[in-house]
This record gives sequence, C-alpha cells and structure tokens, in this order.
Amino acid sequence: MALRLVEIRIPAGDTEGLHELLAEADVVDEWPVGSTDDVHTHRALVRAEAVEALTDAITDRFQGDDALRIVLLAVEATLPRLEKPQKDDDESGDDGGEAEGGVWSRVSREELHQELESAARVDPVYLAGVALSTIVAAVGLIRGDVAVIIGAMVIAPLLGPNVALSLAATLGDLDLGRRALVAAVTGAAVALAIAVAIGWLFPIDPTVAELAARTRVGLSDVVLALAAGSAGALAFTSGLPTAVIGVMVAVALLPPLVATGLLAGQGMAPEALAAATLVATNVTCVNLAGVATFLARRVGPREWWEAERARTTTRIAMGLWVTLLAALVLLILFAWN
Repeated sequence: MALRLVEIRIPAGDTEGLHELLAEADVVDEWPVGSTDDVHTHRALVRAEAVEALTDAITDRFQGDDALRIVLLAVEATLPRLEKPQKDDDESGDDGGEAEGGVWSRVSREELHQELESAARVDPVYLAGVALSTIVAAVGLIRGDVAVIIGAMVIAPLLGPNVALSLAATLGDLDLGRRALVAAVTGAAVALAIAVAIGWLFPIDPTVAELAARTRVGLSDVVLALAAGSAGALAFTSGLPTAVIGVMVAVALLPPLVATGLLAGQGMAPEALAAATLVATNVTCVNLAGVATFLARRVGPREWWEAERARTTTRIAMGLWVTLLAALVLLILFAWN
C-alpha cells in the first residue's frame, strides 16, 4: 500500500482542532514534532488514497491562517509492517471505491497538480529532452531499428504536457492549461523542426518498415492512442513510475511526429501529410482519454466554485476532442483507406 508522511504546521493555540480532524480521518499513525510560541508542527502517516480528504479538511479548518503549511512526503517503507485494513461485509461498495485496494484509490489532487505542473514547464531540461529524443527517434526510423525507437520512447518528453492539459481541463485550472498547451506546442515545434532538418540533410527511404508504418493511418491507431492516454493518466493518479507507462504513451506521440518532419524534409508531401494525420489523431485521442480517465478516477477541484468552472472546461474539452476525433475518423476512413 502507498503511504504518505503528512507534515502539518498550524497555529500553536489551535492544536485541539487538528487532533479532532486526525481522529476523524483514516490515519495510520500520528505524532507531534514540536511547538513554538506561534506554530505547532505535527506529522501523520496516512494511506495515499486518504490524503486528499485529510488535507481538504485541514485546509478548510485553518484556511486563511498564515501559519498553515502542509507538506506531503512519499514513504518508501515503515516498520513494523502495516496490516491491510479489514472491511466489514456490509460496508463493501459503500465508499465509492476509495478504500485501500479499491478500483478508485489514487493519490491526492495536490500531488497530481504538483507533478504535472513541473512536467508542463518549458525549460532547458525539457527542450533538451525533446531534442535528444527527436534525434534518437529519427535515427531509429531512418534505420528501421525498433530498439533505437524504444530508446526515444523511454525519454517520453511529450507525456507530461499532454497529461497536464487533461488535468487542467478536469480541474478547470486555466493557468495550468495555458502552460501545458505552451509546453506541448513548443515541444512539438522543436521536434518537428529538428526532424525536418534531419530529413533535409540525410537521405530518407520511405519504404523502411518503421517509417512506412507511420504513414498508414487506421482505426487501430485510434484504439492505441486512446489506450495510451488512459495509461498515462492512470500512471499519474496511481502514483506508479511514469517511465514505464510513458513508453506506451510515447508510442502514440513522438515517432509519428518525427516521421512527419523527416518526410517533409525530403519533400514527400503526401507521406508527410499522412504521418501528420496520425499525429493529430494520436494527440486528440491521448487528451480525450486523459480527461475521461481523470473523471473516472474522480479527480476534481476542492471548492464548489472551482467545481462549476471545472464542469464547464471539461465539457468544452470533451466536446472539442470528440469533434476533432470524429472528423479525423472520417478522414481516415475516406481519405487514407
């Protein structure tokens, strides 16, 4: 079971309120750290799926107080080992699946937001990751070397911004959505520019199996991209290592984008257009599946007024992605088959 160490700072004169919240919460263990004249620090060991409810309750109780600070730390292990909580038969299914081991158990929205906010930043590390993965993918596509292409997939630089865009729509976070969109567009533009340059400088054989595969668009590619988007969202909400799931997501994003640039650099317009159609299909499916998965995992904002905005942005995002997907499916059926 995933555990989090929750460190809480509150006003020193209001510790009784914190003890009441901890007594009502699903806390594995808790202990005081220390107090000063102004601030009391407390720690609690909490199962990951129970963190969101606890932090929401603490935030509501001490909202507006300058002393409030909550820090979440991942726990590698704890001794003695914890036993899996037993559930009464008459309680099964009554918690919406949020209990330990349930289908809906997930990390808190704050952890999701923090991780994806970092992944949606355009900085030198991100740009370097895009450039390096593009070069690796280009070499793999030119040589038809699957192992080299997988190397580019492991880097998976476009995973974070696309999943962040889905989360932003689900939470109604316009600022995160703007930054995620900028990161996704910037990364795609850098990858495309490098791929075009490589395609212009080096001879490209469009009949190479791995390259030719990116110019054939079918309904199976739609299924792959939808699965990839769900896998990426699940990886983040479950707290799983994203590198493994990122491989699957990158299958649907980076290789066809690089193929588009390589073919465009060689002046092969029809082939490049087919690969670009695959890119558009994959990006649409990844974002559509990401939003749907976050909704299924019950990821949402904390405040009621944020919930209303989130419903609006979610409807807009789902409507946009569904419309684009329908148009692309028609294009696939009637133009490329």
